[in-house]
Amino acid sequence: MPTRVLVVGATGGTGREVVLQALAAGHEVTAFSPSATRLPFDHPHLRKIAGTLPQDTVLLTNSMAGQNVVISAIGRGRSFASQHLIAQSVPAVLTAMRAHGVRRLIFTSAIGVGEAVRDIPMLPSLFARTLLRGIYADKVVGERMVRESGLEWTIAQPAGLTNGPRLGRYQAAERLALSGLPTISRADVAHFLLAQVDDRSSIGKTLVMAY
Repeated sequence: MPTRVLVVGATGGTGREVVLQALAAGHEVTAFSPSATRLPFDHPHLRKIAGTLPQDTVLLTNSMAGQNVVISAIGRGRSFASQHLIAQSVPAVLTAMRAHGVRRLIFTSAIGVGEAVRDIPMLPSLFARTLLRGIYADKVVGERMVRESGLEWTIAQPAGLTNGPRLGRYQAAERLALSGLPTISRADVAHFLLAQVDDRSSIGKTLVMAY
């Protein structure tokens, strides 16, 4: 039986890659995003639901029925203003999951969030503390909610995102020795997120990803 995957934030750079790769892997995908109906492709196993968080909580809860896994790719893209998107959206996701007994959550964050800032190189650390301070503060709140949710969660903390191809030779571990400006493609992040669908060894772990 194919896995039923709900992708929240499905039209961002990473979310779209998750949707495409999930369909290619044979999963049944529900794409939830404000612009989901404008995804430029269709598939027999793809359902598109246009919803905005945290406003459309009822729509999200209804979309959660029958799902096996939730992959969150919620983010602000290239914006430096968080608008508290994650802090306001994560409670809606967790509530909807509990309402339908969905246990598995794979949550996308970023390197250097919270205490992990001590493990990243000087330049990305500087960005996290200055230009991206609000974005990172919002991610800290989201990660804490996920960890305290009681669900079967995995948090992915990718390095700087690029639009490069899927290479499949990235590193992923609870701590990585990084230098300079580490990066990883959105395609490889999506590959990793989907690999966690059937990997129970990553439950309860925060994993850093980079080349």
